[in-house]
Amino acid sequence: MSDPLIYDCDNYVVLEPGKNESILSAIETIMWLENWLNQLEEVPEDLKRYKSIRSAAQHLLDTACSLVVEPGFTIQWFAVRLDPENK
Repeated sequence: MSDPLIYDCDNYVVLEPGKNESILSAIETIMWLENWLNQLEEVPEDLKRYKSIRSAAQHLLDTACSLVVEPGFTIQWFAVRLDPENK
């Protein structure tokens, strides 16, 4: 059984091709994913069952770490733990 602490993530590093990495809060990361999902011509098949972009973004945050926006252009996000003194 996995440690429940693995799901307690407050910060994410997000990567976009051609840009510097950014560290975002969980809420900011969901908003970042929503923005990307809104730009897609068609939402991936596994996300179509969600009634809102927000719930699809939350599902991505909980279950994946990358999204192909278009061939050759993939965004990525990874949970990170920050030193409390350096927040």
